[in-house]
Amino acid sequence: MRDEPSLSTERLVLRRWTEADRDPFAAMNADPEVMRYFPGTLSREHSDALVDRFERGFATDGFSQWVVEVKGGPAFLGFAGIWRPPDTNPHAGAVEVGWRLARGAWHRGYATEAARAAVAYGFDVVGLSEIVSMTAAVNRPSRAVMERLGMTCDLADDFDHPAVATGPLRRHVLYRLRRSRRCDPPRSAAPGGSERLGTS
Repeated sequence: MRDEPSLSTERLVLRRWTEADRDPFAAMNADPEVMRYFPGTLSREHSDALVDRFERGFATDGFSQWVVEVKGGPAFLGFAGIWRPPDTNPHAGAVEVGWRLARGAWHRGYATEAARAAVAYGFDVVGLSEIVSMTAAVNRPSRAVMERLGMTCDLADDFDHPAVATGPLRRHVLYRLRRSRRCDPPRSAAPGGSERLGTS
């Protein structure tokens, strides 16, 4: 078994990808509701390529997007983690926290719980000074998760995503969280909320 950074929370395990994850991942990426805030759904080819890119991130950076599973429960809920956006992204070079969960995993607070673990890993293990997150400005569910993580946005950071056609999804917001400003909530706090993707 390859070396792998894996994370554990109260309810979840964040782990590396296996071949068995590709089918449910492709099904999730083909769900129009899951991909509502993206230009479209993904083909199986593009879905598999994304898994490959996540795995390359672990090889080059030591972190990337982990598979999210429930302890003692479903083996695949989706993904969450930190990664470096593609070079075509306006904020390439930053480290971004993101997530995407299948519809059956929404409204249980899993996205916030998993993303919080990924942020802690970035600050406490990787030693990052800042983590960002970006999404379409109209994506209120993901923005709510970002805000629960303690991230803040500034209108001056808003941008038109060059990979998104003109329309309601093109305008994006950028949220930031600096290590010096992090404020982890009490463990008893209920995360709640929706679990669509925070990564663009």
